[in-house]
Amino acid sequence: MGCCGSAERTKREWRPLEDRSCTDLPWFLLFTVFCVGMGSICGFTIVTGGAARLIFGYDSYGNTCGQRNDQIEGVRLSGLDHTDRKFVFFLDPCNIDIVQRKIKSLALCVSLCPSEELYTYQDLKRFAMVNGSELCSYELAGHKYPGLPERFTKCPKLPVPRSKPLPVFNRCTPVDVSCYAKFAEAVVTFVGDSSVLHSLIAGVAASKEIIIGLCVLALGLSMILMVIIRYISAVLVWILTSLVVLGSLAGTSILWWFYIDYQLYGNDTSSKVLKEEPEETRVEQSRDSGQALLVYAVSATVFTIILLLLMLFMRKRVALTIALFHVAGKVFTHLPLLTLQPFVTFFALLLFWVYWILVLLFLGTTGNPEENEETGLTEFRLTGPLQYLTWYHAVGLVWISEFILACQQMTVAGAVVTYYFTRDKNRLPVTPILSSVLRLVRYHLGTVAKGSFIITLVKIPRLFLMYIHNQLKGRENMCARCLLKSCICCLWCLEKCLNYLNQNAYAATAINSTSFCWSARDAFVILVENALRVATINAVGDFVLFLGKVLIMTSTAFAGVVLLNYQRDYAEWVLPLFIVCLFSFLVAHCFLSIFEIVVDVLFLCFAIDTKYNDGTPGKEFFMDKALMEFVESSRRLERAGGRGRSRVKEAASERVEMKPMEQQRSRLSDETFYLPEVSSEMFLNTKKF
Repeated sequence: MGCCGSAERTKREWRPLEDRSCTDLPWFLLFTVFCVGMGSICGFTIVTGGAARLIFGYDSYGNTCGQRNDQIEGVRLSGLDHTDRKFVFFLDPCNIDIVQRKIKSLALCVSLCPSEELYTYQDLKRFAMVNGSELCSYELAGHKYPGLPERFTKCPKLPVPRSKPLPVFNRCTPVDVSCYAKFAEAVVTFVGDSSVLHSLIAGVAASKEIIIGLCVLALGLSMILMVIIRYISAVLVWILTSLVVLGSLAGTSILWWFYIDYQLYGNDTSSKVLKEEPEETRVEQSRDSGQALLVYAVSATVFTIILLLLMLFMRKRVALTIALFHVAGKVFTHLPLLTLQPFVTFFALLLFWVYWILVLLFLGTTGNPEENEETGLTEFRLTGPLQYLTWYHAVGLVWISEFILACQQMTVAGAVVTYYFTRDKNRLPVTPILSSVLRLVRYHLGTVAKGSFIITLVKIPRLFLMYIHNQLKGRENMCARCLLKSCICCLWCLEKCLNYLNQNAYAATAINSTSFCWSARDAFVILVENALRVATINAVGDFVLFLGKVLIMTSTAFAGVVLLNYQRDYAEWVLPLFIVCLFSFLVAHCFLSIFEIVVDVLFLCFAIDTKYNDGTPGKEFFMDKALMEFVESSRRLERAGGRGRSRVKEAASERVEMKPMEQQRSRLSDETFYLPEVSSEMFLNTKKF
């Protein structure tokens, strides 16, 4: 049977970059319909007033600030004209419900936020008379504030902090950050008081130039490392591989030394430490410690033996990893715009995430007005089938994000495929990246949509299980917790495998313009046929790139420590250093992930090239000189091994041929001995006659 209902082909024919046709068109139409649905949600929130309520703000009675409102049935003080009241003022802005992420305070529309701190109700009256901005509930007259009995519940909590309106969302927010000390303490667990928070914020503000400079340094180090990997890939790979082996041997030796030392002297030491404990307890703890050390040492030994065996059997294949790293460096030399791909992808994801968050906030202020029984405030909630719009919007976050990442993989794969299968590198397109983008938009958006949807089908259940696990933390039993973690781990592993297969499927589509199913099948067959090479490249290559990320992060952190040490105007620079380390690792990850994609695509192209071409006329290789040298060295080794095997076979055949000759000689000698006896008897008989 064919893949996904297509007709089965008897023989696979690879025609790199020759024929182009649209792939997975139904999935492109499905993705387009889904995106139209996402846009419709945004339009629905705008039409129903949710967007206006979010941007302009609304009070606790359902009135939107800055405009004339209609009466809401059953809601008192609704339908007011707030044309001159453009700002939202909270009577108790520090009363925040962290779990529900809501401000539980009564909200009013005011014409002006208090620019100075107000300590008494007389100050509230004076502010209302002078500025025309009443900070108590609408039914209370401003000139009567000091003597009204309702002032304790319907007026702001004293003292009223000095506040400023937000630039876009028109909310009066306190200028003093200590107002949110409880919120900051809940979010950042190490903040015990406002002084620590102030010092951290002051540290970031005072070192913002250094933070920006260190981020630029991380960017430059990432580019330099990619160049270094190209020119000293052989030395780098072998050094890192040797360090891993030596580290494993050293760790195993240390563990065995600890175990032997514990057996010789540890019992006496532990008995002195635990002399106050009962004798049975001392013996049991001593035995457990010894067994634990033994288990650690044996486990490390097994790991080291497996690692040495893998290095022994894969040492020849490490040369392929080195060659691929070298060629990947050449790809970046010929296609320098590949270095901009992480920025383009990040910018696209950032735009989409901002749009998604805005629409999510719009949904939070969309729906029918309902009175909150706990607070008595009017809130807007989606009811009935409309409440599933949030779930639809959540699925869109995952699918479209994966779609953008898949577009990056397809773009990089198309550019690398163009480079590999162009024999004369001087005849490459002017902008291979742009050509790859145009091919993607014209032919393969359906394939990208299908591959990203498959990842979405795995990621959403994993995220849902993680949400359940967090909600049930501390309340589920041990069996349920273990089951949830196992399911999450299995789904994570499946997602990683599908990501790798999808990436190779995109490369196969870029090579031969086949649908996602056929491309995934062809890529899987190629990878299975080269399983040992794939394992070596992923193990050695990923380890080298990971160490590169760590190297960039640690170098940037070291430079940050040196530079931040000269900042004497504040004491805390842990948070700036943490920001720098996080950003440097993310930048290194983005750049070296592109390098990793290039290496994987080059390997798939190399495997296809060596499978269907042999260097003879009409089947010339497409590969680079470095890969050609690897193929020639492999062939020499195979020929040397073949000659050795042929000599062994010839020697064995000679031994087989000599055995019947010896048997024949012994048989002839027996016949020679027998024939004279017969002839003598015949001679005597003849004489008697």
